Amino acid sequence: MSSTVISEQETLTNNFQESYNRKTMNGHHFSKMKLFCGSSHQELGTKVANELGIKLGKVQLSTFSCGELYARIEETIRGKEAFILQTITQEPNNDYMELFLMIDALKRSSASKIHVIIPHFGYARQDKKSAPREPISSRLISDLLSAVGFNRLITMDLHSDQIQGFFNQPVDHLTALPLFIDHFSKKNISDLVVVAPDTGRAKFAKRLADKLHASLAVMHKTRPNHNQAEITNVIGDVEGKNVLIVDDMVDTGGSVISGIKALKEFNCKDAYLATTHAVFSGPCIDRLKNSDFKEIVITDTIPPSEKIKTIENLSILSTAKTFAETIKRNYENKSISSLFA
Repeated sequence: MSSTVISEQETLTNNFQESYNRKTMNGHHFSKMKLFCGSSHQELGTKVANELGIKLGKVQLSTFSCGELYARIEETIRGKEAFILQTITQEPNNDYMELFLMIDALKRSSASKIHVIIPHFGYARQDKKSAPREPISSRLISDLLSAVGFNRLITMDLHSDQIQGFFNQPVDHLTALPLFIDHFSKKNISDLVVVAPDTGRAKFAKRLADKLHASLAVMHKTRPNHNQAEITNVIGDVEGKNVLIVDDMVDTGGSVISGIKALKEFNCKDAYLATTHAVFSGPCIDRLKNSDFKEIVITDTIPPSEKIKTIENLSILSTAKTFAETIKRNYENKSISSLFA
């Protein structure tokens, strides 16, 4: 058989596959599934629905004058799989309570399965006792979710991997690593060193460094008080190198600002920052605006405010395709392990 014929057959096969993919990503393919979105991140929910070729499920969400929350599913869900997307923002208590109410409403509406999608899992930093008489808040949240009742949790870049073990239900622990790899690979930054802000993120930073063919450095961090961080040492060669600090989240910005100061003292060149969850509370935005970062890269697991968008050197990477593909594969009972890498 000639190479021309083989090429034509390959073209026909590819065209068929593209046509099939379009058909399987439309509404009728997901007729036994509904995607609902809480109020914390309607923009991301809409993007995920668009990726799947479906409309968001109808849900009424409101707040009574006394401050109590209300949720009502406004379409039939009996016998269907339900996916709820609700990220945790700077109002974690309201976000979680609204999620609990939506899950309970779906259970009482006879949904066959309930998949909970929490792009940013709040209270994740309190995953162990660091002082006497402290709560383990992330375990408490997992217990509350389990008490309400759900079948699967989908989340991204937990602050600690051990949180997966707090659940008896399956946990799909996704990562923004492929997004960062794609973004920084296109920049072809020479003499790059990926920097972990502490030993807890060293494994993640090493995976990113390997994919970018970069070196690795680790900073030693201490916390004298809540929302305070001090970098006392840098392990690795950063002198004359471009550096990329990578972390799962940035809250007040104390760690990364302390980190870039330490790296500059070691005579690094350009500095970049990549973080999955842009909490950016308190003085963080002003700190980042006045920092020496050449570029700050975040994802949209938390909705970026208009003030955040005023950071001139900011890039926002969308997680919508990742979550849409995870929903699709779960619905079709297909493997999603490739999305973890």
